[in-house]
Amino acid sequence: MKLALRWISTAVFVAGVSSVVSSQAFADVKIGVTLSATGPAASLGIPEKNTIALLPKEIAGQKMEYIVLDDATDSTQAVKNARKLTSEDHVDALIGSTVVPNSLAMIDVASETSTPMISMAAAATIVEPMDAKRAWVFKTPQNDILMATAIAQHMSNHGVKSVAFIGFSDAYGESWFKEFTKAADLAKIKVVANERFARNDASVTGQVLKVMSQNPDAVLIAGAGTPAALPQKTLKERGYKGKIYQTHGVANNDFLRVCGKDCEGTFLPAGPLLVAAQLPDSNPAKKSALTYKQAYEGAYGAGSVSTFGGHAWDAGLLLQRAIPIALKKGQPGSQAFREALRAALESTKDLPGSHGIFNMSENDHSGLDQRARVMVEIVGGQWKLAKD
Repeated sequence: MKLALRWISTAVFVAGVSSVVSSQAFADVKIGVTLSATGPAASLGIPEKNTIALLPKEIAGQKMEYIVLDDATDSTQAVKNARKLTSEDHVDALIGSTVVPNSLAMIDVASETSTPMISMAAAATIVEPMDAKRAWVFKTPQNDILMATAIAQHMSNHGVKSVAFIGFSDAYGESWFKEFTKAADLAKIKVVANERFARNDASVTGQVLKVMSQNPDAVLIAGAGTPAALPQKTLKERGYKGKIYQTHGVANNDFLRVCGKDCEGTFLPAGPLLVAAQLPDSNPAKKSALTYKQAYEGAYGAGSVSTFGGHAWDAGLLLQRAIPIALKKGQPGSQAFREALRAALESTKDLPGSHGIFNMSENDHSGLDQRARVMVEIVGGQWKLAKD
């Protein structure tokens, strides 16, 4: 009998030790990430994925685990990933996705599971209008209207009276057309064409010919990543001589590589990160932008930094600010912690990111202002801070 009791006692002790060791092997805080590392938006998702690897492995004494999944630029897969991360992995927060359609599709999952979500896509519709579902959703890129007004003002300053629009035939293009037409109207610029193309289209000749038939002073291409090079190259091939503008969706070196000489002289709005070293020291985002640039290029090589990776970095900064606050209200893995984390993200104030200064509120889950944008020109295959 004593032998049996001793065996049971030993077994319980061993099981207890195994349990402790097992629990210590897992991270205290789990962050689920879904991004577009493949598919049409891969040039955006890859630097985001690279950046996740640079995020802190410990915050406020808690171990961090980042579970990264690829959604292949597909909204259905993004939803599947989000459901797996929340229901099977029981993550405390979501980061993702890379593109607007995927992020919009994930909102229901974030809301249903009461999981804070930080999107790396730009459209204001991800966080506006604020409602019970979007109360769980935040984003790090600049709102389209913030960038659209910068473009319209630059056009006005350079004598543009008419502009043609050609954008993605999805939520990104639709959001940009909606916001830019508002900005153009305020600047007294007439929008004379509205053409669309798919991210995976191989030709946009028909759309470009329609655009050129209106003889616009400028063309705005509302695309993201390397697919946005196609309309620009086609415009150049067809002999268009007017000004060409792109959105901040092309602010990475892969776009420059694919577009090549056809990009010369293009204007676009971008986050300060893109030209961080060229900014005056008075720019409030310069120091934070350079910190990220140094970290990324230290890991992946000189000249490798991308503004899209900066959106992932800023998501990490938001969590670094919010997690210590949330820990006072609940333990990782619990609903109380997720609710506290959501509230802490919403209360973020004066946080310097790689793209600007974040000031969140109950009705503003983007939190960036005019300090989060600069106008850039492509000169000699390089990003140059525009003079005005």
